[in-house]
Amino acid sequence: MKAKGEPQLCLADFVAPLDAPVDFIGGFAVTAGIGLEAIVRRFEADHDDYEAILAKALADRLAEAFAEMLHFRSRVEWGFGRDERPTLDDLLKERYRGIRPAPGYPACPDHSEKAALWSLLDAESAASIRLTESFAMHPAASVAGLYLAHPESKYFAVGKIGRDQLADYARRKGLPVEEAEKWLRSQL
Repeated sequence: MKAKGEPQLCLADFVAPLDAPVDFIGGFAVTAGIGLEAIVRRFEADHDDYEAILAKALADRLAEAFAEMLHFRSRVEWGFGRDERPTLDDLLKERYRGIRPAPGYPACPDHSEKAALWSLLDAESAASIRLTESFAMHPAASVAGLYLAHPESKYFAVGKIGRDQLADYARRKGLPVEEAEKWLRSQL
């Protein structure tokens, strides 16, 4: 529970209304995992679990770095990042305008929201990233989400929700309550 008086944030709080003069939002899906399975299998066949783990970790970090680089390029293209000269510390502490929330993470805990993003981006064709039936990304060394440009945007976690909120969410998504509950179980 939030402390009394603290705002209960929503990602929509960081999107301008339709009548606003300008706002920017982006979607992305990137991977560094194409071909990784063959590399890992080769290491595992040589009984080199350490190198297999390192290869997976490196691919994960490269995918995150790619998403971060695209976020920077988006800020530059949108006009407010042109003068940014972020240091590594700035990047690590997210001292720049905008956020990149992703379905399945604290601000957007419903993994099934990836389906809309995949449709919008045509991510399977464009980036060779497919979604499993539980909305995990394959290859695993993939990152996907949104870029929100609002100057006051920040990361937050959705707290526990009530049954009434679950029912309303299910209604708005056109899902049976039981299915919405499956995707939001950790928030109940």
